Amino acid sequence: MAKVAALFPGQGSQAVGMGLDLADHWDAAEEVFEVADRALEFSLSRLCWEGPEDRLRLTENTQPALLAHSIAAWRVLAAGGLRVEAVAGHSLGEYSALVAAGGIELEDGLRTVRLRGRLMQEAVPVGEGGMAAILGLDDDEVVAACAEEREATGEEVVAANFNSPAQVVIAGSVRGVEGACARCRTRGARRAVSLPVSAPFHSPLMERAREGLRPTLEELAVTDLSMPLIRNVDARAVTTAADIRDGLIRQIDSPVRWTDTIRALRADGFDTFVEVGAGSVLSGLVRRIDREARCHAAGTVVEIEQVLETLVS
Repeated sequence: MAKVAALFPGQGSQAVGMGLDLADHWDAAEEVFEVADRALEFSLSRLCWEGPEDRLRLTENTQPALLAHSIAAWRVLAAGGLRVEAVAGHSLGEYSALVAAGGIELEDGLRTVRLRGRLMQEAVPVGEGGMAAILGLDDDEVVAACAEEREATGEEVVAANFNSPAQVVIAGSVRGVEGACARCRTRGARRAVSLPVSAPFHSPLMERAREGLRPTLEELAVTDLSMPLIRNVDARAVTTAADIRDGLIRQIDSPVRWTDTIRALRADGFDTFVEVGAGSVLSGLVRRIDREARCHAAGTVVEIEQVLETLVS
């Protein structure tokens, strides 16, 4: 029998129209978007379904939109009989994972990630921070290139997302990222690609956002989980409210250790992964980490029906 983990995507997977087919097809999905509209006191559902795209791309809107879509898909899957034994989420997706596992309430999660998005955007003035994907270079080489750039120039730049073998995202000041990209190319990177983001997420430049969100996270109602969460900051399985809260605070300016997360799940016997929500980015990363892992996207009506047919007896 398959041992299944649910994975929840982070920022970058959003698209106008997200979740509309789910809400049209299932009452449980429609209800999630209704809850979101009430909790946030504006029509998040209309923004998700109709745009405009530039407003959906605003971080403070993107984060609750992705959470709502993921939980809409999750509730349909759960109602259809899908059973998973662990959860994980990439950056923002960790909040979706926590809602799914019973650690936080949907309304609290939506309000928290909207504030999180606003604080992360405000932490660094637009145009002063950036991110880039380094392809075809070992993790240690990327870390070393960033360290060299910091020492040589004083510019901040770090490895921010360890997404898969030979795919690491770096973040920092614009100059720091540009300099580290050049150093990575010198060290043999196949490509160094600037990302269309407006802030250096998961870098020390997010310290202001972390401290701004800390009071909200310290007061957030968190309960022990019904299943383990493999958290971003250290790829460790946690279930207690204290460990969850600690991970949420630290993840804002700490790297996302996604490669280690999937390897930890594989080492624990998980062979099947369901990506719950928008897109299929995480499924692609899982396959790069372990080619034997089975992956299923579950963000549309067709995908969810296929998952239920395949994994629910």
